[in-house]
Amino acid sequence: MAEFALEELREGIILGEIGPGTPLRLDELAKSLGMSISPIREAVRQLEALGLAVHSPHQGAKVVALDVEELRDLFTVRLVLESDAVRRAAAAFSEEEATLAAGQLAAADEARATDDVRGALRAHTDFHFAIYAAARSPWLVRLIRPAWDSSERFRPVLFSADGDLQKRHRAFDGALLKACVDHDPDAAAKALYGHLELANEYYAPELKGRSIFI
Repeated sequence: MAEFALEELREGIILGEIGPGTPLRLDELAKSLGMSISPIREAVRQLEALGLAVHSPHQGAKVVALDVEELRDLFTVRLVLESDAVRRAAAAFSEEEATLAAGQLAAADEARATDDVRGALRAHTDFHFAIYAAARSPWLVRLIRPAWDSSERFRPVLFSADGDLQKRHRAFDGALLKACVDHDPDAAAKALYGHLELANEYYAPELKGRSIFI
C-alpha cells in the first residue's frame, strides 16, 4: 500500500498535478487514494527522502518548490552520475538488455502518440534505468534515482507528442540506445549530455542566460 501511494504521489508531483508548495495533508491524501493514513505517512517520508517534499515543524510536509540554483546543482550531479553509468553500460550492454531498453523506448513512443503523458513518463523512466542497470552497479543506480526524480518533475512537457524539443529529446534517447548497442561509451556519454543540456532551453527564463550545469 505504501509503495502504491508513493508511486501515485511521485507521479502526481512530477507531472505537476500536485504543484510546488502544496501541503501533503495525510488525511486528505488518504481519502483521495482510498487507504488508511499509515501507508500515506510512509509514502510522504519516502517523498522527503527523494527530495520531492520537505517537512516543516508544526506545518507538516509540502512539495518542494522550484529553486533554479538547486535545479542546476541537480543537473550537474546527474551529469556526473549518469555519464559514468552510460559509459559502463555501453561497455557491457547485452542483447537482452538491448531488447528490454528498446521495448521500453517503443512503449514511450506509443504513449506519447496517444497523449498518455503518465504512460510516457513511466516508460521513459524505465528506458533510462534499464540502461543504468546495465552498468552493473546497484549503488550507482540508487544514487541516480533521487536526483532523477527531483529534476524530472520540472519538465513533464517533454512527455507530450508534439514540438521541436520533444523530437530532439526523443532523438537523444535513440542515440543513447544505439551507442550502448554499439558498445561506444563516448557516444553514449555524448548523447546523455545532449539529453540533459536540453534543459537550457525549457528553463531559459529561469536560467537567464546561465548554463543548466554549474
